[in-house]
Amino acid sequence: MSDGRLPKLSEIPAFTEYIAQGWDSPARTPDLVPGAAEAAAGHRARLAAALPGTTVVVAAGRAPVRSNDTDYDFRVDSDFFWLTGCAVEQAVAVVRDGEATVYLPPPARPGDPGFFSDAVYGELWVGPSPSLEEWSAALGIEVFPLPAFAGPPPGALLAGPGWEEPSEELGRTLAELRMIKDDWEIAQLREAVDRTVEGFAAVLAEVPAAVAGGGERWLQGTFDRYARTYGNGPGYASIVGAGPHAPTLHWVRCDGPVRPGELLLLDMGVEVRSLYTADVTRTFPVSGSFSPAQRQVHDLVERAHRAGMAQVAPGRAFTDFHHAAMEVIAHGLHDWGLLPVSVDEALSERGQHHRRYLVCGIGHHLGLDVHDCARSRPEAYHGARMAPGMVLTVEPGLYFHAHDRTVPPELRGIGVRIEDDLLVTADGAEVLSAALPIDATGLEHWAKERT
Repeated sequence: MSDGRLPKLSEIPAFTEYIAQGWDSPARTPDLVPGAAEAAAGHRARLAAALPGTTVVVAAGRAPVRSNDTDYDFRVDSDFFWLTGCAVEQAVAVVRDGEATVYLPPPARPGDPGFFSDAVYGELWVGPSPSLEEWSAALGIEVFPLPAFAGPPPGALLAGPGWEEPSEELGRTLAELRMIKDDWEIAQLREAVDRTVEGFAAVLAEVPAAVAGGGERWLQGTFDRYARTYGNGPGYASIVGAGPHAPTLHWVRCDGPVRPGELLLLDMGVEVRSLYTADVTRTFPVSGSFSPAQRQVHDLVERAHRAGMAQVAPGRAFTDFHHAAMEVIAHGLHDWGLLPVSVDEALSERGQHHRRYLVCGIGHHLGLDVHDCARSRPEAYHGARMAPGMVLTVEPGLYFHAHDRTVPPELRGIGVRIEDDLLVTADGAEVLSAALPIDATGLEHWAKERT
C-alpha cells in the first residue's frame, strides 16, 4: 500500500535517460574579480617566506544550515580566499612554499544523477558551474576533484572552518600577514569605501520615507539593497540607530521609528565582489539641523576624531590614536561636569570613568573582514607600530542612553559616532572616506543636498 510519497526520480530509468539529453553548453567561465588570482599568488609567496617548508591546508567552509534543507548564504573563509582567489563552498587548498593545489566539488552536469538531484551542486538547482579545468586556468593553480583529497598530510597546519584542531600558529601568521595590504587590495578597499559613500547618499534620500512610516527598517533595506546591487552585499550587519537607539553600539535590529528632531546614526559598509569591505559611520540630524545639545555632543566627538586621525602614521604605536581621542573625550566630559574624578584619574588605568559613555574600542584593522586580522598576537596588533599598507578605522563616539541618570536630561538619548577608513602611507595617512564630511555643518549641507 502506498504511503503517499512521490516517486524518486533518480530511480526511474526512463526519466534519468530523458533528462540527460538535449542540453546545450552554457557559458561556465569562473567569474573572478580581475587581479584576484595574481594577488593570491603574491599572498602565497608571503606565506612561504613566513613559514618556509610548511604544508598548509585551508578550508573554504560551507554555509550554515538555517533550517532543515535551507541554508544561509555562503561566504567563503577569508584566509582561503586570500590564498586562492577562489570562493567555492567546501573547497580545500593545500599550500606549500608558494605552490597550491585546490580541491573543488566537481559540478553536476547533464548525465550526472546530481544534475537534477543535488541541490548544492546540481546545475538545475544552482546554475551553470565551471569545470575543474576552467577553474585551474582561471586561478593559475592545479585543481582536482574534492573526493581526491585524502586528508591533510602529517604535520600540516590547518586553517579555516571544519577542522577539529586548527593551528593557532597558522591563524596568527595569516592574520598578521594580512595586516599589510598590497596594491590590489588597496584598490579593492578604495572601491568598497566609494560604494559605501554612495550608499550613504542613497539612504539619506530615503529619510523622508523612513519618517513617514518606513522607519529604521526602510533605511537598512535601502543600504543593503545598494550594497547587493553594486557589490557582494553589506560587509556586516548594518547599524541604523535613530533617536534612543543611536547610543546602542550594535543596533542591528533596525526595527524602530525615525522621528523628526532626533539623530540618526548610520554605521554601514559595502563588501565589494572581491569580498573587501568598508566600515564607515556618520550621525545625521533627521530634521536636517542639529539641535544645540546634539551639536555639542557631535562637536566633542569630532574633536576627538580629528585628534585620533592625526596620530595615524607609520612608526607610531597602534594605540596612539586611541589615547589621543580618549584624552579629548575625557577633557570634554570633565568640562561638562560628567566625570566624578579628575581627568588624570579618569585616564589612568585604574580609572577609565569616561569609558562609561564609550565602552567600545575606537579603531581596528580593515580588509576582507570588517574586524580584520583579529587572530593576531596582542603584541602584533595593539602593541605594534603602524606601517605603510595598513588600513584601519578610527571611530570615537559618545553614547548617552536615555535611561542613564548620570547624564543631564538634555543629553539623554543622544548617540554620536564618527568613523573613517584610513590607509597608512609612507609619510602619513590617507582618509579613504574623505568624501563624507566630518563636521556638523558639513553633514547638514551634505544631507540636505541628498534628501
